Formats: sequence, C-alpha cells, structure tokens
Amino acid sequence: MTDFTLVDPKGWEYDLHSIYSAYIGYFQIYNIPWYERSWGHLFESFEAFLVFSWPVITVTDAWTSRAHIVTRLNSLGAFLKMIKTRFGETLPQAPNILQVTPFETANRHLRHVSDYASYKKLHSTLPAALLSALKSRVRTGQPQAIKELWDKKDKTFLAIDFVWSERNEKSVLEWGYAAVRCGHLEALGHWPPVPDTNYRKGHYIVAEYADKVTNKYCPNHPWQYAFGESQVAPKARLPQIVQAVISLASPDSETTANHLVLVAHNAQGSLARLEEMKIKLPHNMLVIDTMIYERALYLSGHRGAMLDPKTDKPRVGGSNLSLENLLYSFTLPFVPSSSTAGLDKQLVLQQAQQQIPIVLPKCTLHNAGNDAFMCLFALQKLLAPVGTTVPSLKKTRSNKSPMANMNAVAAMGTGTEALGMLSPMININSNGASPTMLYSGCTLASMAPSPSAAASMPRSSSAYDLAAEFGQMRLSMSMPRGNPGGAYLAAPVTTRPDSKRFNSFSGASGSGLK
Repeated sequence: MTDFTLVDPKGWEYDLHSIYSAYIGYFQIYNIPWYERSWGHLFESFEAFLVFSWPVITVTDAWTSRAHIVTRLNSLGAFLKMIKTRFGETLPQAPNILQVTPFETANRHLRHVSDYASYKKLHSTLPAALLSALKSRVRTGQPQAIKELWDKKDKTFLAIDFVWSERNEKSVLEWGYAAVRCGHLEALGHWPPVPDTNYRKGHYIVAEYADKVTNKYCPNHPWQYAFGESQVAPKARLPQIVQAVISLASPDSETTANHLVLVAHNAQGSLARLEEMKIKLPHNMLVIDTMIYERALYLSGHRGAMLDPKTDKPRVGGSNLSLENLLYSFTLPFVPSSSTAGLDKQLVLQQAQQQIPIVLPKCTLHNAGNDAFMCLFALQKLLAPVGTTVPSLKKTRSNKSPMANMNAVAAMGTGTEALGMLSPMININSNGASPTMLYSGCTLASMAPSPSAAASMPRSSSAYDLAAEFGQMRLSMSMPRGNPGGAYLAAPVTTRPDSKRFNSFSGASGSGLK
C-alpha cells in the first residue's frame, strides 16, 4: 500500500473478491478436492488468496453505481501461471467472475494488496469513491442517478437564482430561492410535493440597485415576484441571507452525500456568485443543473421529438434549452423521436401518457424569485410528470417599486389612466389547438388593495399547509409601546401595501419550509 502510481481504469474490470468466490464455487460444482492439492493453501481463506499481491484500483460500476476493488485479466493470468510454474498443475479460469464497467475515465491510484489488513484499509475508501462518482453523475445530468435521488424521498432540494448586472457580473441585483423538504413530507404522508403549499420560497432585491440598475439585453423585473412578497435587503446583508438558507445543509462528509441538493438552471453563473460571496458549499453537496439534466433526458429519448424554439427546426441532440423554453416544452404534447425507436412500445406509451400538455401560470421570468420557483417546479415535473400540480400565483399585494406606485397614484388622482408596464411573460394559449408561447407584454399595473381589504384577505388553506410552522409573524411597527410581548404574534393590519421591509415575511403565500 506504500506505492503510488496512476493507471488508466480501462481494462480494470474484474472484482477481486469475486475471483476468489468464483473459484470456491467452481471447486464445489466440479467436486474438486482443492484442500488436497499442493496449491490448496492459496484458497484456504481470502486472506491467503491475497498473498499473491494483487494489483488493484477502486472504481464504480457504470451500470449499478456500486463501488468495487478490481484487477485486470492479465493479473489473473499471472496468478494461474504462478500455480502452473510452482506446483505443476493447470488451473482454468473460473466462470461467473463479476465484471464491472468502470464509470471513471480519469487515471486511478494503483495499489498492491498482499494481506487482509491492506485490503480492509482499501475497502474502507469505497464509500468515498462512491460519493465522488455520484457527484459526477449528478453533475453530468445522468437520469438514473438524479431519479434515484428523488425516489429516495429523503433529500431537500434547494433551487436558487441570481440576477446580476450586465455591466458588472459581480453586482448582484436580486436573489431568489425555492426549496422542498422531501424527507419531511414523506414522513407526514404528503407525496408528491404540492408547489403551492410545500415549497419554501423567497425573493430579495438589493436596495442599492433597486430602480437604479436595469439590464438592457436581458431585462430584469425585480418587482414582478409572483409567488409571494419581495423583500428589500442591503447589499452587505445579502451574503448573510444566502448563507442562512445554504445552512439547511447537513454536515460535510467524505463518505455520504449531503441531505441538501442544490438546483439551478445553467448553474455555472449561480455557483460563481456564491464563490464571490465567499459562501463555501459542503464538499459532499450534490448540484443538479436542470439544463444539463433536460438535455440528457432528450438525448436518451425520454422527452420525445421537439422543435427548437429559437429556429422552429427539429431540435439538435446536444442543444440546451433556456428555462423559458424548458417551461414551454411542458405545454407541448409528446411526439416519439428516433431515440425512442429502440425503446419498448409500452414504455413509449407510458411516456406519452405522462407528458400531457399543461397550462403554466402567467408569471414574469428574469425575476430571481420566479426563476428559482419555476426551476424547482421544472425539476419536479421532469422527475415526476404524473402528480405534479401546476403552481398558482400567490401575489396578493402590489410588488411594484415605491416610485412606480407613487406615479400610478398620482396619475389616477389627476384622472389619468394608470400606465401599465410591458414585460415578457409566459402566456399559454389553450383554445383547443396545440399550446403556443406568446412572448408579448401585458398590462401589469393594478390598484393596490385598501388596508381594510388587505386585512380581511383569507389565508390560503389546504389539507397540508405549514405556513405557520416557520413563524409567519411580523412585528407591527404601529403597536403602542405598552403592548405586551404576546401581541406581536398577531399579523399587523396592513397600512402600507407597497412597503418593503427587510425583516418581514410574506403572509398569505407562506414562506415556511414545507
């Protein structure tokens, strides 16, 4: 175990322990009295079998995802040649030796195992090798690996999205997140997750850039958060807020995957922003890129044939879809492609039944909160097409900037019709024909509800709504000083529907982790 050499894993495909077990089975089937032979001491135990000093590496099987200690075929040939040379007997190659297909392609560390102590030490590293391979599988969007993560129902999936300035990518304008705690839902018997009630979500606007920095080529819409109430936070506080959400992760480990799985669409940019904020992710955290995952599903034929939304021509196999186009693909019926030709007809029929066109909510994209929420929904829709409900808009109060609200009130006060903001939105037309995407603007300006109306709005309710579990409480800034502490547990009467407070939580939408 003291040597250190790197070798190409190609050709290292014979599990070392299975070689020993295959020969013991071979002797038993053919009634060979191996214990009476001159070479019989080599098979008295697995420890005696290791005395040959086997060259081995650790790999994971590309098909079963299991970790193995493997050797090469020529090493087995050298072992049989040693028996013939030293003892004068020819021993054939035993059948039923477990062969694996190494998932790893990079060079691996070569070790020589000559006793059970060294084998046991090397065997203890298999969980770390399995975790490393799992991280690579998930990062490359392997459908089987990601599907297994979801089916275990014990992970928390956290989708994040940043909006930054086109002039300076280090200037973050918005941050949004959405999370679903699958282990908690499974324990309570609520599965699959319902986006409206089981997603924790949030949207933060950087105060220093609000209404001051606007992107030109890919316009941002910070005040159009559709699933709750946006919160305005100072630039210096944003890393602290992000770190608090990332801290939902379990402790770091070299052998087991983290309970928190990070999700993003085209995750490279979001990971770069986290690094700039000096937010370190646990080494064992898995990262799912929905763009890469969808591409892998399309290449394997699980998404059928589709047109490229950019060119209206048949989509190329290795092409990527933006989040907008990915959501648009859910509105299209399943069409078998050439990739599905080799699949079972029953499986193709099942895929067609699962991918029934849906009607998406009319929410504005290029808003960090909306993008994160719809990214998590898209992942769940790809993993569980049947049973995943379409989210509904939860914005009950105006989320526009204070300046826009003042202008609208002034215009209405003079008898002038309020001006609407034109924003690109997901607009699904389901009039009996195939659903289509309309990238057009629509009037978003609306009168904010009166304080009495806002106070009387009913809270959302369902069979499973943990909106109050994480403290849907806000401190009333208008309460008398002599008010007892218990009075702060009640939601205050809304006096400024357009106010944005950094230390407030959304009320009706619910932002608790469910």
